[in-house]
Amino acid sequence: MRRRLTALAVSAASLTLGLGAAATPAQAVPADKAQVLSNWTQTDAGSYNAWVSANNNQGAWSAYQFNWSTDYCSTSPDNPLGFPFKTACARHDFGYRNYKEAGTFNANKARVDSAFYEDLKRVCARYSGATKTTCNGTAWTYYQAVDKLGYTGVADDGTAA
Repeated sequence: MRRRLTALAVSAASLTLGLGAAATPAQAVPADKAQVLSNWTQTDAGSYNAWVSANNNQGAWSAYQFNWSTDYCSTSPDNPLGFPFKTACARHDFGYRNYKEAGTFNANKARVDSAFYEDLKRVCARYSGATKTTCNGTAWTYYQAVDKLGYTGVADDGTAA
């Protein structure tokens, strides 16, 4: 009889633990997600470099559930006239997608667009003379496109405004 009670108690405890594990909610997103997102979407080179490092090691940031998807420069060339704008476009997509998901897109759009322009100008700083002038002009055109057309009319909840 004692063995039966012990076995029953062990079974009941196992069932309780099993149900408890099944009822446990998914791991919560770290409380500093908004701060990390903000740190990675500033206009300075340090912010850009920190984002590039994180983008190259996305698995280390999986708990944050960031949206890393990108279409790079959308329908514009990723490397117009040979200028490598692809990474700047990816970081811009990261900002847009994650602020939209956070419901704070409108409050952050101007800064994300400005960070994009600064990223493009950093690409252009590698050149000199007429090539640099051409790159800067292309960067300005890309910036104007996202400033004027990037997700126009989108409410913070992602619906049309």
